[in-house]
Amino acid sequence: MRGRARDSSSFIMPDTATTPPIRLFSSDLDGTLLGNPESSRRFCATWDAIPRRDRPILVYNTGRLVDDVRRLVDSGELPAPDFVIGGVGTQMVDWRGRIDFRDFTAHLAAGWNLKKIRAVMTKVPRVRPQPAEFLHEFKSSWFLERATRKQLDTIRRALDRAGLEVHLVYSSHRDLDVVPLASTKGGTLAWLCAKLKIDTGSVLVAGDTGNDSSMFLLPGVRGIIPDNGLPELFEATVHVPIYTSREVMADGVLDGLRHFGLVREPARSSATSLPPEAMRAEFRMLFSGEQLGTLLTADRELLRTGYARALDALRRNITPLGFSACSLKDNSVTGTDANYRSVWARDGSITILNTLDLEDTDVRTTARNTLDTLLRAISPTGQIPANVRLDDQRPDYAGVGNICSIDSGLWVIIAFYNYYQRTHDTGFLHEHIDHLQRAMNWLSAHDSNNDGLLEIPEAGDWTDLFGRSYNVLYDEVLWFRANVCFGRLLEFVGDFTRAADYLRWSQTIRSRVLDTFWPTTRASDNDLRPNRFADRQFSLGDTSYLIAEVTPFSFNWRCDVFGNVLASLMYLLDPERARQAFHFMWGVGVNQPWPVANLYPVVQAGDPDWRAYYTVNLLNLPHHYHNGGIWPFVGGMWVRFIHRLGFHDVACRELVRLAEVNRLGRGREWEFNEWVHGQTGRPMGKAYQAWSAACFIRACHELEADPAHLAED
Repeated sequence: MRGRARDSSSFIMPDTATTPPIRLFSSDLDGTLLGNPESSRRFCATWDAIPRRDRPILVYNTGRLVDDVRRLVDSGELPAPDFVIGGVGTQMVDWRGRIDFRDFTAHLAAGWNLKKIRAVMTKVPRVRPQPAEFLHEFKSSWFLERATRKQLDTIRRALDRAGLEVHLVYSSHRDLDVVPLASTKGGTLAWLCAKLKIDTGSVLVAGDTGNDSSMFLLPGVRGIIPDNGLPELFEATVHVPIYTSREVMADGVLDGLRHFGLVREPARSSATSLPPEAMRAEFRMLFSGEQLGTLLTADRELLRTGYARALDALRRNITPLGFSACSLKDNSVTGTDANYRSVWARDGSITILNTLDLEDTDVRTTARNTLDTLLRAISPTGQIPANVRLDDQRPDYAGVGNICSIDSGLWVIIAFYNYYQRTHDTGFLHEHIDHLQRAMNWLSAHDSNNDGLLEIPEAGDWTDLFGRSYNVLYDEVLWFRANVCFGRLLEFVGDFTRAADYLRWSQTIRSRVLDTFWPTTRASDNDLRPNRFADRQFSLGDTSYLIAEVTPFSFNWRCDVFGNVLASLMYLLDPERARQAFHFMWGVGVNQPWPVANLYPVVQAGDPDWRAYYTVNLLNLPHHYHNGGIWPFVGGMWVRFIHRLGFHDVACRELVRLAEVNRLGRGREWEFNEWVHGQTGRPMGKAYQAWSAACFIRACHELEADPAHLAED
C-alpha cells in the first residue's frame, strides 16, 4: 500500500542547479487563490509558515480593485502581500508604503481617454457596463456574454478608428476590460520587476483565466495553472512550458509552490476546515443538525479498513488486458451478463482516473494496458468500443438494442490525458495520438449541426437502458472536457496550432452547455441562434442546477445528479453555480439513504418520460439502476465535489457514509457493489466493482483520509 503521488504535472521538475532562485511570486486571486474558502485558508497558513528569509516577494495580480483586496486581507482570507497589482494591471500599490508609484500613473496616462472609450463601447451591441465598484480612471469594464473572436476584432477596430491605443482583455466568456496600452497583468508585472531590479527569470506566476496569460508570456517566467484553469488560458500559453497541477484553486497553487521548492508540505485539510459559524448563512442552515467536525475513532478505523478492502477489490479486477468491470471470480455471468467478462471503456477509464495517485506497479501497468487494449480495438471510422471481451479479445461497439456507446470514446480521451499528465509516458502518447485523433473525429461527427453539442441516440451512453437523447447533459460535459484534454495532448506532441483549435472550441462548447442547460428568466444575450428552443425556455422558469436533457422539441427538468457533479469536477461549472447545484441536491436529499442517487426525481410509470422497456429485467423501475439508483462510484465523486466547494467536514461525513454503503454486500461484507436501491438502501448488481473501489480510494486521498494521513493525525 502506497501513499498518494505528489508530482502531478506535465511539467518536468526544473534543474535547480541551473535555474535562478524565485524572488517574486505573482498570483491571480479569483479561481486561483480564491474560490474554495478552505483551500484559501491552507494557502494563508502555508505561506505564513515559510521562513521570512526564504519567502519571495508576494504580489497579488488581480482584476479586483485594490480596496477590495484590502478587505480580503483585513478579514484574514489572504495573507498580507508586498504589492498589489489591481484592476487588470491598472493599479499598483506598495502594501507597506515604501515605494511611491506616481510614475506608474504617468506611465498609464499616455494615450488614455476614458470619455472616448465610453463613447465607442456604448455603441457595441449587447454590451453592458459593469458596476461602479469594478471601475476606476484607468479601467473601463463591461459585460459581453459569449463574445466571438469576430465580435472582439470589430470592437478593437472601432477603438483604433477612434485613435485610442488600448488593450482589450476578454476572459471567462463574459468580462471585457479596456485598459491602457501600457497595462495588462503581465505588462504591469514587468514594470514592477524593472522597478525592483528583478529579472523575470526569477519570477513565478499563477493564474486560471485568459486575462492571466500576459503574466505567463513574460520572458523566462515559471508558471502554475491549477487543474481548474480555463481552456482560454491553455490556448494562450499553448507553446509555453507550465506546471499544471492536478489539484484545484489554492491547493493547485500550493502544489505548484511545492513543485518549485518554495514549500515542503502544505497545511492539512483537517487543520483548515471551515467551522459552521464561518459558513455563509444559507449553508449554516443547510447543515444544521449535521454531525460535523473531527472524525471519531470508529470512523477512522472504518476508513482504514475500507481503504484496504478497496485496494483488494481493485486488484480482483486486474487482468492482462486491463481492468475488468467487476471481479470475474466472484460473480457468475450468464446470458447477456457475459459482457461483464470484458475491459470496458467507461468503467476502465473511470478506474484509471481514480487510481492515478497509487504508485503500485501492478495498478499502473493495468491502467496502461486498459488504454492500450481499447485504443488498439478502435474501428476504422474512429469508434472506441464499449468493451473488449477478455476471453477472445473481440471488441463490442454497441450495447442493448445494438445502440452505439457515445461516451466510451469521451472517457478514454479524458483518461489518456490524465494518465499522461501523471506518467509522462511520451512513447505511449506518440504510439496512440493518431488513434485519439480518429476518436475525436468520430465524436465530432455526432455534432451534425455544428452547434458545439453532440446529438446522442436514445440509451447511447452509460444509462444504456434509459431514455435520454439528443443534447444530454452528461455527454456534453464529457465532450467539453475531452476537447480540453485532447487539445493538451496535441500540445504535448508539439502540434500547437491544432492544440489551440481544440482548446478554443472547448470554450464554445462550455458556453453552449451553460446557455442551454441552465434555464433562466433573464432573456438570453445570445443573438446567434434566436430561434433555438433553449433561447426561448427563459419564459418557463429558473433553475439552480443544470437540467438533464434538451431536444429541439422538449426539455427535461430533472436533475441529473451525476451530470451536475461531473460538470463541477470537470470545471464546466464555476464555483458559485456549483454551490447552487449542491444546495439544491443536498436539500432534496439525493444522498439519502446513501450517497448518492444518480437522478432526482425518479421517472414514474405514466410520466411522459416513461419507456415501456424500463421493465426489462426490472432494472429501471423507480429507484432502480439508472432511474434513481444509488451508485457508489458516483458517491466517491460526490464526496470530492463537496470537498472542493470548501466543506471538508461535510465531505468527511459523506465519506464515512460511503464507506458504510461499500461495506454492505449481498453475500459478504465489503463487496463494493455496482448499485444500491434508492429507497431500501440494499446493494444490487455485481460485486467488487472496479470503479466503486477506485472512486472510494480517490476520495480518501483527496480528503487526506487515506491510511498514511490518518496515521499522522
